[in-house]
Amino acid sequence: MSKIINVLTFSAPIPVDGRHRAEELRRQQATQAKSEQVYLNTLSVSFVNYYLCCMGFETDLNKSDSWNVIQQTLMDIADLSLKNLGLLECRPVLEDAQFVYVPPEVQSNRIGYVAVQISKSFREAKLLGFVKQVQTDLLPINQLQPLDNLLEYLEELSQLRIAEIADNSLDSNQSLVKLKQWLENIFEAGWQEIETLLGTQSVNQAWSLRSSNGAFISRGKLINLGKVLKDREVVLVVTLPPDNEQEIDIIVEVHPTNGQDYLPPNLHLMVLDFQGTSVMEAQTRSSNKNIQLEFSCEVGERFSVKLTLEDISITENFIIC
Repeated sequence: MSKIINVLTFSAPIPVDGRHRAEELRRQQATQAKSEQVYLNTLSVSFVNYYLCCMGFETDLNKSDSWNVIQQTLMDIADLSLKNLGLLECRPVLEDAQFVYVPPEVQSNRIGYVAVQISKSFREAKLLGFVKQVQTDLLPINQLQPLDNLLEYLEELSQLRIAEIADNSLDSNQSLVKLKQWLENIFEAGWQEIETLLGTQSVNQAWSLRSSNGAFISRGKLINLGKVLKDREVVLVVTLPPDNEQEIDIIVEVHPTNGQDYLPPNLHLMVLDFQGTSVMEAQTRSSNKNIQLEFSCEVGERFSVKLTLEDISITENFIIC
């Protein structure tokens, strides 16, 4: 996100594509009054969209009712959809106006209201300020908060939304695996010693070197990626060093079960960040004996490991604490 700058108002030309869209929607109205209303609403939305995009916020005009000819015809509406945040109402005002008109139909279901002053030429505009809520049809312009407050407010909403996404990305049926507790020999149910899952003959030399000198801590979990029990089982292995550092190196591996030589082809191993976004991935081909990903996490950080095979997927959630 762009760095927030202190600004009371913002003036600039209205984007050309926004003026074209406003003219297009205006021509489709039945009355002169409705044409002027739709024209000003569309100019306002286009200008706020331009400003917020410059400030680094993601918008979606196509999800805004104000960009829809039917909704504009039926309502007095000037909403702008902000990705993952909600609808911001962009109310137009003319020069020298003392009040912002906010129709009753848009006085709810909005994250805020921005006043947009349209020039007499209809080619330039100025953002006068914003409020979070309205309880009147006529909002005095002198009660508007400055634009830097708007940007700070949207940043706060963005952070809250990120936290919500992180919480929702964690499977409610699964508990977090607390990896730092492994350093104290505390392991969640289902996480077993590697030899138990793979057999002593299947543990390769690299693992022997890790575990023999106590340099690494590894545990594995049996994962079924089939449609029936033990249809396609694999072993998910997580390895970390015993060092209690602020940043911990982690190795995630997938191995075939004891008695199997290869993993199934087209098996995907993904590491997801706290928002549920894939940050790295590995995939098996026709004869992989294992696949592996290595990365680092800080104390307190959350991540997930996702395994997918055809239409089956399993996610395990972890936290460094």
